[in-house]
Amino acid sequence: MDFSKFLADDFDVKEWVNGAFKVAQQEAPGRADAHAATLVMKLQLFIQEVNNSIEENSIQALQNMPRVLRDIEALKQEASFLKDQMIMVKEDIKKFEQDTVQSMQVLVEIDQVKSRMQLAAEALQEADKWSTLSADIEETFKTQDVAVISSKLAAMQSSLAMLVDTPDYSEKCVQLEALKNRLEALASPQIVSTFNTLSTDQAKLFVKVFTEMDRMPQLLAYYYKCHKVQLLNLWESVCQSDAPLKQQLSEFYDTLLSTWHTQLQWTTQVFKNPYEVVTVLMIQTLGAMVPSIPETITAALDRCPAESRLDTLLELHQTAANFSRSLETAMQPHLSECNLLKVGELVSSVYSPYKSYQMQYGDLEETNLLIQLSAVPLERGEVLDCVLELTHSVQKVFGLAAAAVDRCVKLTDGLGVCGLIKALRALFSKYVSDFSVTLQSIRKKYRLEDTPTSEVFTEDWTAFQNSIRIIATCGELLRQCGAFEQQLSNKILGKAGRFLWEGFNPRSLSGLQEGGAERRGQKNPWQEYNYLQQSSTADYNNLLETLHTLKEKGTGNSSLLSETRAALTRLNQQANQLAFDSVFLQIKHQLCLISKPEGWSSAGLGETLTENLPTFSLSPQECITNIGQYIMSLPLHLEPFVTQEDPALELALHTGKLPYPPEQGDDVPELENTADYWLGSIARATMQTYCDVILQIPELSPRATKQLVTDIDYLSNVMDALGLQTSRTLQNITTLLRAKPEEFRLTAKPLPRRLSSTIAAMRGIEY
Repeated sequence: MDFSKFLADDFDVKEWVNGAFKVAQQEAPGRADAHAATLVMKLQLFIQEVNNSIEENSIQALQNMPRVLRDIEALKQEASFLKDQMIMVKEDIKKFEQDTVQSMQVLVEIDQVKSRMQLAAEALQEADKWSTLSADIEETFKTQDVAVISSKLAAMQSSLAMLVDTPDYSEKCVQLEALKNRLEALASPQIVSTFNTLSTDQAKLFVKVFTEMDRMPQLLAYYYKCHKVQLLNLWESVCQSDAPLKQQLSEFYDTLLSTWHTQLQWTTQVFKNPYEVVTVLMIQTLGAMVPSIPETITAALDRCPAESRLDTLLELHQTAANFSRSLETAMQPHLSECNLLKVGELVSSVYSPYKSYQMQYGDLEETNLLIQLSAVPLERGEVLDCVLELTHSVQKVFGLAAAAVDRCVKLTDGLGVCGLIKALRALFSKYVSDFSVTLQSIRKKYRLEDTPTSEVFTEDWTAFQNSIRIIATCGELLRQCGAFEQQLSNKILGKAGRFLWEGFNPRSLSGLQEGGAERRGQKNPWQEYNYLQQSSTADYNNLLETLHTLKEKGTGNSSLLSETRAALTRLNQQANQLAFDSVFLQIKHQLCLISKPEGWSSAGLGETLTENLPTFSLSPQECITNIGQYIMSLPLHLEPFVTQEDPALELALHTGKLPYPPEQGDDVPELENTADYWLGSIARATMQTYCDVILQIPELSPRATKQLVTDIDYLSNVMDALGLQTSRTLQNITTLLRAKPEEFRLTAKPLPRRLSSTIAAMRGIEY
């Protein structure tokens, strides 16, 4: 039997019993009882065997316990003995320290005396050495050997360092400086020759000599002077040529760039910090140019006509930008080896001639844009020519604006955004003003404000057609203004957004200071040059606030040109009014004929007419039928313009508001359809003007009253035919005109009192 399964962690009694019986069933089927008895007997024997094993192990463990206890007791005694020994050693050490403390103090004092004696001996040796060197130095100078003289002076320098506390120390310092000056004067011709010929070995010798003398700045001054003079002479000769300033600057900048590479290659073999040396050479050269770059720029701009001054400035600035990029590319791989403060000075030296113009960029751009805008004609002799010029001007004015954005990026690297926005607002303001003046001129050419001189009715839709074209132009202006504003916002954030650090808060002064410090800590002065922050903190803060607002609102919701959009909306309204007035002109002229007094008195209608003539026998007056026919033809002329596929026209028509809006409470489905909206506005204008004309009639005879009712009924029928409602005022007038004199007071009771009084006076009824 396999009893090992009893040791398993997952032992299952049922599984073991079933397994044992399964094997027995296979070997001897039908003898389960006998097998069970055998299995129980074997388990009992196994249990007895296990009990015996446990008992034996227990006896053995009990026998071993006394030995373990004896070992533990022995270990405890040894630990106690070790403790006693350590206490004794500690006491011995303490006693030794007490016994020898006086002896150690004596030894320390003796050592101090020894050290002082050594220092005194060295000082005496150095003093004696100074005397010896001072006596020999004149002979050494006679040798004219710079290296030997330098070593003597270095030794004297070391000796002098030991004589700081001597009474004549200052005199010795003066003497040593005089000797150094003699050596420098002696070596100066050789130094100049060495730097002019770029002799590496000789230059290394002088670097060693001047380092020992602690006079490296003086040696570098010789180096700067030698090469600076060569470069300045070259600039002077360049300035005397007849080439334009842009070419002169490009040529000189190319020379500086070539000098950078050649000198860097040479100074790397001579000086410890070659990049800083060549950087300082560039700074000093740019600062010593005669004439200076700012003077040449001013002279060049003074010679330019006003319209090309900004473009000329951009060309000159581009030469500096190209030079700057080339130097940055040359420095970039070794920027960590450069003195970043000196690199920052070099960047400022390159761009400083343009700083004053960059600070004035907004004014310069505004002047430039207004000059260019003056070359965009809007006013012409013929109306059609004016309309065409207005249409063509849209692309021109936004072309000017886009060019201004490009100039801002090139000249100011995005820092002149506030000036750019100011200039763009001025551009669009002047353009809108000129556009408005042109619209006023068109109104005069169409004589929209003149009193009619002829009673002849003529239908001329040319003015309306031209006005619709102008409205489409206004729509294009609105559409392009929205698109341009978003492009402007994206470009501003894309270019100048790098100056806006994370966490900027325009209401926190400390945030501004921290951000400024953060930006100054950047690693590439070429990328972090910021003329605006250096020149005007207020302007720089305005820029940051503008960028912050753009970032917070999103470029799609910016308000950079909100004033321009409002002005263009007003201009569109003016164009809509022009179109409306051009349509309403003929109606207004016909209505003016109605108000003539002689047409409504008894004498004017003839003595033979009787009051009892039936109303249906009267016909509307010609001026009223002309108006009716004109209004009936309006849909034919309105529909083609408002149904054409023109997004700009659709935008302008929906943005514009027509006069004579619907009365409160009226059902106005025409608002959903532009043609119906226009038709409704013209109809309401007609009825309102007609009411005003009627109320100006001084006297109405009974015959004239019937004629007027007939005219109003005709006009009301026209409105009904077009699906329009007759105005309440016109309905009230009709009611009062139809009322019999004896019923007038009762009829007028629910109607406006002033209207009732006016109609009663016209009809001669007491009210």
